[in-house]
Formats: sequence, C-alpha cells, structure tokens
Amino acid sequence: MKRGWVVLSTILLCQLSTVSKALADTVCIDPGHPSEIGNGATSKSISEIRAAWLVAQQMKKEFEAVGVKVVLTKSKETEMVKNRDRSRIANEAKADLMIRLHCDSQSGSGFAVYVPTKQGTAQGKTGPSDDVIKKCGLLGKPFHSTLVECLGGKLHDNGLMSDTKTAVGSQYGALIGSIFSEVPVVLVEMCRLNSKDDEAFIASKKGQDLMAKSLVKASLAAIKAIKEAENRGSSGVRGKTGK
Repeated sequence: MKRGWVVLSTILLCQLSTVSKALADTVCIDPGHPSEIGNGATSKSISEIRAAWLVAQQMKKEFEAVGVKVVLTKSKETEMVKNRDRSRIANEAKADLMIRLHCDSQSGSGFAVYVPTKQGTAQGKTGPSDDVIKKCGLLGKPFHSTLVECLGGKLHDNGLMSDTKTAVGSQYGALIGSIFSEVPVVLVEMCRLNSKDDEAFIASKKGQDLMAKSLVKASLAAIKAIKEAENRGSSGVRGKTGK
C-alpha cells in the first residue's frame, strides 16, 4: 500500500509540476511511421502510427504551454515521410532535441530509450557527427531516468540502450534517423503492442496523456543536461551557432 502511494505521488508530481522558464527554443517531435521501413506495429485496438500521432499531439500542447516551439515531422497522421527527411526537418529547425516516437512489436512488455553511440552509414551518408554523439551521450541518462520516474511503474522499464541494438541500427551501424541527424536525437519505444497491458495503456486517453507529460519532462531534463555541459565548457560539447 505504501509503495502504491509513492508511485501515485510521483505520477502526480510529474503531471502537475510546471516549468517556470523554457529550457529549449525548439523541439522536433517525430511520430513514427509510415516510412520507407514500413507501417510499424499494430494491435487489435490501436496501431503504432495512431499511438505515436496522439502522443505527439499532446506533447505539442505540453511543450507550447512552457514556451517551447514545436516542429512535427508530419502534417497528418498517415503521411509517409522517409527517415532522412524526418531528420532534415529537425536539422532545418535547428532543434534542441529530436524525439522519435515508436511502439515495439517484440515479445514482453514495456518501454525503451535509444540513443546513437557510434556512426553508421546509409544511403551514402555517414553519421551522426562526433558532436551529436557526444550530446546524445549527455542526454541519455537524464532522459531515461526522468521518464522512469514520471511513468511511476505504469510500464516496465527495458532500459537505455545504443540504437545499434535495434534491427535497423544493427544493419547500418545506427538508425537511419540518427545517421542523418545534425541535432541531438533520442528514440523511444513507448510500449510493446503485443502486450495486452501495454496496449490498454497506450490506447487509453489517460495513458497517452501520462506518456506525453512524461516524455516532455524527460526531454527538458535531457536538454538541461546538454546546456549545463555547454555552459561549463569542460565537456568538449560545442554549442550551436545562430541560436
């Protein structure tokens, strides 16, 4: 019973707390699929495309409420956008962070966070740059730990991993979206749609709202970590120009 109250208190803290000053100028939200990889996972009650789109729309509202400009990689739910073009949109916006939303189809349950840790090559492009990899190394832990805290045990935590651990990342050395990204990037598998509990969570308005709020808090924590490292000037991370 005591643990239940702790979990509930954590969720309420992440839902109700406010940010007094925006840490980011611009965030790019990338609702996954359709892409050249395919249409993604699906279940009886919701598809990956639908779940990512609904969470992205709620995240947009949450970010804008604290003064953060949001750029979406799609203008409508079913729009097909290639992964290199998704990254191009984030690059042109000079986003402080690109957050890519997906749902998994693996067995088991829960969410996972992926960041690029090395360069890969796809479509004649090698990337991301060492600078982006360093920034992603800074943002991974605060993003993941904040997400874990804010979700409050509602979903199983499958951890923080290199994007080489994904099927596409293992093939190319990094995810295509990472290879073409010139800004810090993180991919979140929000749940596993083969799990009935995960499916019920992400198909519900309550679950979508909690996921969106948690991802916004995690994104701001990640951006804060990067900016603090830049301000210290001792991490080897270069600040962006023209901002």
